[in-house]
Amino acid sequence: MGADTAAARLAALAADRVDHRFKGLPPDADGLTVGELAAQRRNLFTGGFTTPVLALSAERLKHNLELMETYATRHGLAFAPHGKTSMAPQLFQRQIEHGAWGITLAVPHQVRVAREFGAGRVFLANELVDAAALRWVAAELAADPSFRFVCYVDSVDGVSLMDAALRGASRPVDVVVELAAGEGARTGVRTEAECAAVADAVAATDTLRLVGVAGYEGEVPDADPERVHAWLRRLTALAAEFDEAGRFAGNGLDEIVVSAGGSAWFDAVADVFAGIPELSLPVLKLLRSGAYVSHDDGHYRRITPFTRVPEEGALQPAFRLWAQVVSRPSPAQAFANAGKRDAAYDLDLPLAQVVRRDGAERPAAGVTVTGLSDQHAWLATTPEADLRVGDWVGLGLSHPCTSFDKWQLIPLVEADGTVVEYIRTFF
Repeated sequence: MGADTAAARLAALAADRVDHRFKGLPPDADGLTVGELAAQRRNLFTGGFTTPVLALSAERLKHNLELMETYATRHGLAFAPHGKTSMAPQLFQRQIEHGAWGITLAVPHQVRVAREFGAGRVFLANELVDAAALRWVAAELAADPSFRFVCYVDSVDGVSLMDAALRGASRPVDVVVELAAGEGARTGVRTEAECAAVADAVAATDTLRLVGVAGYEGEVPDADPERVHAWLRRLTALAAEFDEAGRFAGNGLDEIVVSAGGSAWFDAVADVFAGIPELSLPVLKLLRSGAYVSHDDGHYRRITPFTRVPEEGALQPAFRLWAQVVSRPSPAQAFANAGKRDAAYDLDLPLAQVVRRDGAERPAAGVTVTGLSDQHAWLATTPEADLRVGDWVGLGLSHPCTSFDKWQLIPLVEADGTVVEYIRTFF
């Protein structure tokens, strides 16, 4: 797909009409296009937005994009951030503009979304055995010689199914053998001997091409720096063993792919990948962290490698969910109008951060989220809370992957509250 076509499809998102589909947007904006509403530069707090409404900080988003671009460059890493975090093509494009090699995805639908909006390189972090999806991938590869697609293989049976679905394809599908992070880990081949058997199965086909090895260190059992480093050394040693055995020779490769890297241990990936020995071809050291784009106020704030290496910089949580106090039944309790339909809750409950009243904002001292119903946040309050019905409460969220997916259109907001753009998601 040409750059002009991709840009046109991204621009066309602004032509969608504002209506009942999109939570939190001003009711009086119905009938406007998204672009027309953005051009009005309404204020999130005074421009008619209804609660609950999720906001993404424009300044913090920009900071996070720039920080990870700098980090990857500093450590000699290519970067294919995991797009399943946001499923937002506008953010995919920003990630590409900030140096990303391509986009990582998890399932065929996500690949179709990325391709619709011009992604030229896709890394699918799963073994793909769905025949219909494989035929679609083959058609995309045939139609666009510049399209690069790489996916996992982790079983001889999987290779057989892929081969059967791809018979007659004009280009082979590039695959990497996935090394499991250990017994009890999620997916992947458990032993190096089994990895070799999968690689042999790939070599026996005309439909698949072995281009490297990959895995996900976040699944290392009882993960700590020592265990994660040890597994990553197994992964890089596997690449070297495959190369020495000639498994990449004759494949017409320009490079060997070695890939890992979630959002918790990419410092370990950088450490170990820096020590990959010289192979017969250049090595594409591909990092796949995704949660950085919005970061968060909970799980990833605790586990990000930047807490271990603060000299590298710091990500900034970019999400804030605004809810309104709708009930104050007692001095110790209040309820706000955002719940499980609006906020991530799989890893941590939201964190009450600020309260807005009459245009003034203050810390949410004495306010704690203790639970979520479908449409309510349960708030415990102390006397210092000074919380009233009608107040807006700004909530920090945990786990970006289950925050984005609850909102189809997310206001991108500058520090003064001006909404400058709307980010569309496709879950």
